[in-house]
Amino acid sequence: MIEERQASVSRMTENSEQLPMNTTTKSAKKSKKLSLIPLIFLIYFEVAGGPYGEEPAVQSAGPLLAILGFLVFPFIWSVPEAMITAELSTTFPGNGGFIVWADRAFGPFWGSLMGTWKFLSGVINIASFPVLCISYMEKLFPIFSSGLPRYLAILFSTLLLSFLNYTGLAIVGYVAVALGVVSLAPFIIMSGIAIPKIRPHRWISLGQKGVKRDWNLYFNTLFWNLNFWDNVSTLVGEVENPKKNFPRALFAAVILTCLAYIIPLLAVVGSVSVDQREWETGFMANAAEMISGKWLKIWIEIGAVLSAIGLFEAQLSSCSFQLLGMADLAFLPKFFGLRSKWFDTPWFRYVVGICIFYLVEKEVSFDQKAI
Repeated sequence: MIEERQASVSRMTENSEQLPMNTTTKSAKKSKKLSLIPLIFLIYFEVAGGPYGEEPAVQSAGPLLAILGFLVFPFIWSVPEAMITAELSTTFPGNGGFIVWADRAFGPFWGSLMGTWKFLSGVINIASFPVLCISYMEKLFPIFSSGLPRYLAILFSTLLLSFLNYTGLAIVGYVAVALGVVSLAPFIIMSGIAIPKIRPHRWISLGQKGVKRDWNLYFNTLFWNLNFWDNVSTLVGEVENPKKNFPRALFAAVILTCLAYIIPLLAVVGSVSVDQREWETGFMANAAEMISGKWLKIWIEIGAVLSAIGLFEAQLSSCSFQLLGMADLAFLPKFFGLRSKWFDTPWFRYVVGICIFYLVEKEVSFDQKAI
């Protein structure tokens, strides 16, 4: 196995445009590659998925610091991480991403260790999204709040979304575009309607008197919403013309993500005056009702479900191709790198989906506020 891994790395060094493992290269040439626009939205869902979850920044530190955080933190963390990801991914444009980087920099032990821990953390993270999706749906359909209907809804959604992922990155990419457009649209509409109601002096408020700042929650919110740009590196081998399209997609995704956070935040902070403690996760939907009406609140809640689906699909894709990359480097047995005859995708990704369900099953009572 060591000789096989060394041979794989040697092939990567000789020709960086070639995928590292001969068992997947031939199949990958037949598959439809990811083009620029679908790749942008896959990266977007790897990192964000919309303004959902930014509200605790206002709750914990007040409007001004929340706005400054989403303006400044991208330049401190997101942009440098995206630039590093673009540089290393175009240098080693095969599947595996950060595992390949660690292997080349520190050796096989650290590459394997990084892959193992990253995979485990990714699976646990992905497991929350079907439950989050059903938790949003129960607001519209209370039958999903508990018992057998909730259990079956989580099971069905996990299996269905895993199968969609199994059909290939090209399909998943275009689904991500549709999910992104529909889930972002209500925030664009809300921000436009809010313009006449905006009072700029609310933007510079340092917070409500008597509300203590929670710096842990503040920085955790910023970090959680603007991190994980390196995840997409694991599927760069599936990108059409990666040296050209991958840096462009990362650049566009950074801009899209930052605008998706800051524009609705400015609109809601400037147009709605409420107790600072009400800025919990999900407050954007309530704000939409205050600004425009119940119809927009429902749209944003539906958008939250679609966003959770996009997050699941994007992160399951990167997690699955991470396994393929580890097989390319002989960190895992060869069958982890075998591709489906029908969809030319790593068939083991579907097994990963089933395993995720069992993790989700243990979290049926999951509280979405804990995310």
